[in-house]
Amino acid sequence: MLDHGLRFGLLGPVEAWQGAKALDLGPPKRRVLLTRLLVEGGWPVSVEQLCRDLWPADRRPSGAVSSVHAHISRLRTVLEPDRASNEPATLLVRRPAGYALEVPPDSLDSVVFETSVNRARELLNSGRTANARQEIDHALKLWRGPALRDAADLAFAAPEIARLQAGRQLAEELRVTLLLEEGETQAAVGLAEALTVSAPLREASWALLMRALYATGRSAEALQQYERFRIALAEDLGVDPGPALRDLHLAILRHDSAVLRPAIPQGTAGAARAEGNDGHLPLVGRSRELARLDALLTAAAAGRVCWAVLTGEAGSGKTRLLEETAARAAEQGFAVARLRCCPAVDNSRKAADLGPAARLLAELRSQASLPQDAGEYRAESRPQDPSEDACLAELVREFAARPVLCMVDDLDGTCPACLRLLHRLAILLREERLAVLCAVRAPDEPETGRLLAELARQRAARLHLGPLDVEDVAQLLTAAGEADSIVEATALHRRSDGNPFLLLELLELPAAERMGPTAQIPAAVESVVLTRLDAVPEQVRTMLVNAAVSGESLDIEVLAHLQGLSREELLELIDDAFQARILLWQDEEPGGQAGRYRFHGMLRDAVLATLTPAGRQLLHANLATALDALPGRHPALSASHLVKAGPVVPVEELARAFLRAGRRCARDRQDDAAMGWFERAADAAGADHPALYREALRAAQPLTPESQNRRASAVGAPTPGLAVVHRLPRPGGLRPAAR
Repeated sequence: MLDHGLRFGLLGPVEAWQGAKALDLGPPKRRVLLTRLLVEGGWPVSVEQLCRDLWPADRRPSGAVSSVHAHISRLRTVLEPDRASNEPATLLVRRPAGYALEVPPDSLDSVVFETSVNRARELLNSGRTANARQEIDHALKLWRGPALRDAADLAFAAPEIARLQAGRQLAEELRVTLLLEEGETQAAVGLAEALTVSAPLREASWALLMRALYATGRSAEALQQYERFRIALAEDLGVDPGPALRDLHLAILRHDSAVLRPAIPQGTAGAARAEGNDGHLPLVGRSRELARLDALLTAAAAGRVCWAVLTGEAGSGKTRLLEETAARAAEQGFAVARLRCCPAVDNSRKAADLGPAARLLAELRSQASLPQDAGEYRAESRPQDPSEDACLAELVREFAARPVLCMVDDLDGTCPACLRLLHRLAILLREERLAVLCAVRAPDEPETGRLLAELARQRAARLHLGPLDVEDVAQLLTAAGEADSIVEATALHRRSDGNPFLLLELLELPAAERMGPTAQIPAAVESVVLTRLDAVPEQVRTMLVNAAVSGESLDIEVLAHLQGLSREELLELIDDAFQARILLWQDEEPGGQAGRYRFHGMLRDAVLATLTPAGRQLLHANLATALDALPGRHPALSASHLVKAGPVVPVEELARAFLRAGRRCARDRQDDAAMGWFERAADAAGADHPALYREALRAAQPLTPESQNRRASAVGAPTPGLAVVHRLPRPGGLRPAAR
């Protein structure tokens, strides 16, 4: 990558400098285009993607593609003013996958900022406080305003803005830590207070404020700030502060100086993100279910036994809904107990020999004065007669004395003894003040079938937890203190399929790693996928790998051809993957799209992550061959796979594939798409294949504005959006043909 001596600024309005000279980047749309390419970090972006990112779908002009090409041409002139017109661009280049701005990473002020923050932390860790202070001050001076200000309202910028803003918060926290280390406690208090205002749910900022106040001798105010934060969390999210902040609060009460020394903020600036959403996000998308459960609690408090069964796939949020209902029941005066197959705590020898009824009774009697997860049962809570019949009779008296909520999480894994107890309760109890909630993944399993059949006869409430919708995802983003862009919410919903577990795991990642070319697979999701892959036969795994490389939806014909199977044989493999919860079937959609098999959320990404780059490239090449062998397939499909095959495919073969795709698009009157394919063919051919290059020129000639207008005039209508003449690049060393 050549160093052109250029510097770019993203920490404010987008700027570019050549030495000390600021470059004129032109109108707003061109500045946004430059921002989009800089954010991509040297990766190519297709013209189609640039059009989607620069204009909303409902306001995209008909000549958007031509406009992008024109802006690219002007940017090339500004960034490389000394380049001759017949020389290829070396900075803003055209690759087979799209346009890329190839500049050194350290030419961006955002990269310099993150590097300085990480260096400051290293200096602080090594005890060089003064040097660390200089480094962090230098990093923060790079900010000239809100990050990516020119693109602040566009969806593509939201993840990068969130990432950079989180890095800035982390840098400010590091500066407060350095002030405390150097004894500048009053200045530290002021900066820490500002941090709690900018990120009101970030525990690290509140911890710094408490430490700073304590260091100035204001321990009472430090305790007040803890209480203020605790109340805000309880009111906004319904959760308590984390263990680290609770430990700090206790240390202030005890004046424990060892704990109260300033803690160095953890994490790196490049991966920083706002806190306050580490598993403590509000429960969204379940208002209907909560309303039904509230009604169930009301009926139980009035003296009627009520049962509810929560169903849903793994990760649908059954446990979270149980916990929310338990909290509401406790507020209404219910005793809340959980039926467990084993004692709640392993070292509870006194409870080890109790049956399920005795354990449930012991938990109800012990929770009045002990925490729910206490290390041992009180002696008086242990039933005098531990037999199941005697304990069942005492349980009935407990239910008559006060309202009780009994919860059974994971009914699928409940032992036979507990299932028998639940079945007896369902048959015997009618007018006791009892509500029972059971969560189950597979309601058709024979182990739970007898109990569920009895509950169905009693018309127990049956609540199925489906996926969250896009609006629910937007609410979660808002609660996490992030931009609630409907575009970002839609993308997160698509990647997670609305599964709460997958979605929350995604939100644990830095914003830049959730979607796009830098997207990562959360460790927990990767573990789930590997476990499921290990459970299916080798032939099914091969099919899944081929399908993942092929695309999100399964192309039955292509996959069968690739593995040498009949459609029926392939469908048997698909059924195995469906049973393993790796694939799902999506019914026909309202728009008329046919039903299809596809991957569960980001599980496709996790399958792809099991491949090496070379292995993935070989599979793309094989898929291109399979597509070419099947009649009626659009050449653009195989060309797209050949692009991803990388060095496996010779350049000449790639150029010919681009030509075939362009000719098919031109035949279908898709002129912009055809021009794009012909441009890619010319780029691929270059000076090494002059005949192919000239062939691309000839193929593109009918698509110039003059030729298109002549074609349009023949049918009596002008062609819109062709104000800019498309010019194919001429590779160096290739002279124009003599006239």
